[in-house]
Amino acid sequence: MSSRIYTRTGDDGTTGQFLGGRVSKADPLVDACGDVDETVALLGVARAGCADPELADLLLRLQRDLFVVGADLATHPDRRDRLTDRVSRVTPQMVADVEALIDRLVAERPLRPVFVVPGSTPVSAAVDHARTVARRAERHTVGARAGGRTVSTAALEYLNRLSDLLFVLARRAAGDAEEPASHD
Repeated sequence: MSSRIYTRTGDDGTTGQFLGGRVSKADPLVDACGDVDETVALLGVARAGCADPELADLLLRLQRDLFVVGADLATHPDRRDRLTDRVSRVTPQMVADVEALIDRLVAERPLRPVFVVPGSTPVSAAVDHARTVARRAERHTVGARAGGRTVSTAALEYLNRLSDLLFVLARRAAGDAEEPASHD
């Protein structure tokens, strides 16, 4: 067994799809998958610095969910029937779970009615950064769908709700230290 990490199969500018097939690395869904991967990494940065065990557990759960999103987006369109709910296929229940979590967190700590400047704490800054990349993932996913690529509605909805949840989690991580955007 080889211990090489490189395969050379992407040297032609293509990458493998989940469950077979290859697409251009310039494909909009590849961009979306890269954004999802970047969001996972940024949530890892936030989790690594997180002293709040509940928040750290939530961030880990989101990282794991994003692997499901990535698999869903990266699947060969003719092989979607082979996906497994909550493992490689995003489900409507995953979207509902994120909505319920947002509602619970906002009820526990209502959001301030002001724009805030990110960066009050390292953890809140990392979560806010992840939020912006999740929004980019959503935009690339919408663009891929508009261009004719197969995109599950649940995956797109999950990305939309995720960025809202990350906004709420960043505010939680910042606590009372956040600066409003205006000087008033």
